[in-house]
Amino acid sequence: MLLAAISVGVTVALVSLGAYLTVYNNLYQQFDDSLTERAMAAVESPTVQSRVQSIPGAFLVSSDIQIGLLTATSDMIHPRAGTPPPWGPPELAVARGTTDSSLRTDQATDMRVIALPAGNGVAMVLAQSLEPTKRTLSDLALVLFLFGGAGIVVAAVAGTAVARAGLRPVERLTSATERVARTMDLRPIPVSGDDELARLTHSFNTMLDAVFESQERQRRLVADAGHELRTPLTSLRTNLELLLAASKPGSPSLSERDRTEVEADIRFQLDELTQLIGDLVELARGEAPREEAERVDLVEVIERALDRARPRAGEVEFEADLRPWVLTGDPNTLERAVLNLLDNAVKFSPAGSVVRVVLRPLGDGTAVVEVADAGPGIAEEDLPKIFDRFYRSSEARTLPGSGLGLAIVKQAVERHGGAVYAGRAAEGGALLTIRLPGVPG
Repeated sequence: MLLAAISVGVTVALVSLGAYLTVYNNLYQQFDDSLTERAMAAVESPTVQSRVQSIPGAFLVSSDIQIGLLTATSDMIHPRAGTPPPWGPPELAVARGTTDSSLRTDQATDMRVIALPAGNGVAMVLAQSLEPTKRTLSDLALVLFLFGGAGIVVAAVAGTAVARAGLRPVERLTSATERVARTMDLRPIPVSGDDELARLTHSFNTMLDAVFESQERQRRLVADAGHELRTPLTSLRTNLELLLAASKPGSPSLSERDRTEVEADIRFQLDELTQLIGDLVELARGEAPREEAERVDLVEVIERALDRARPRAGEVEFEADLRPWVLTGDPNTLERAVLNLLDNAVKFSPAGSVVRVVLRPLGDGTAVVEVADAGPGIAEEDLPKIFDRFYRSSEARTLPGSGLGLAIVKQAVERHGGAVYAGRAAEGGALLTIRLPGVPG
């Protein structure tokens, strides 16, 4: 508001000053031109004979000016009913012929004085008052000042109104952001209009939605992790309390067989905890900002995953059909995703069966990695949930695992712009597919 008022004030002042100077120069120039024309006309006017002497006819029509003839001997001849014009050395120099003309302002009388040679050693001297011209300029200055001041006031009022109207959405957005910071309430901010502030509010709402979604994912992950951790921790605590109670003096001792079963169960639960914690760390790492991507040969990634899966596959064999495919991404993340698919297939495959691994382009800028096993397959009601965190089908609940392996696969693939699918293989088992963009290698 202040800036607008100052800007308008400076503009009005400059325009007013320019207008005043223009009118000032034009009025004085017109005044001098008119006075000069009248002086020349007076010089050229015919003389009138009186009983005493001859006088210029201009003396008879000089009611609004002071006029006279100045001789070289400093005598001033003027109309009897009039007032002699002021004169001095400049006008006397014209009468004596030393200068051609003289035009000046007489400060004592505030009159404009002009002198032109009239012949015979005399000078025609005319003087006209500057008071009407100065009064006109004073009136103009007053008008410019009043209208300029009114314009500045109007500009300040309008600037205030515009500034308040423009800052009102900013104040609302500021209050909303302060509310979010103070209460962590991530509800969207109301949007009005379609200007830059409205677009800024839309962007802020998009950020709030992303933060809300991230918080929800974190809450679900913590809740699900707490639920999954409760079972092995309870089992561990029960077994440890049993061992500690049996070791106390006077307490019934455990048989060798019971002790062996308890110790085996403790080791199993520790393995479950280790895998669960590792999968949770992997999920947390997967939600972190993506590191700089690099060129990835998907065939090499799958072969490394196969090399890691074979030692723990037991009697299950792998059959691979891999065609070249290259993409941009994180090779370690993709290798972990493929390894999880292989481990999942091994877990449900009977001994002596074959897990089929296929990498083939689809011809639309994407390729699929298919992992098919010969296990019991996935029930229809489980297909939509198989990639959810901590989801375990009825067949998988009796098998080791954290329920996070396929969730890690989905997260890794989606980070690379792909998608995951679950279905039934031709062998009757599960068919898990990941689809990734890229180019043939």
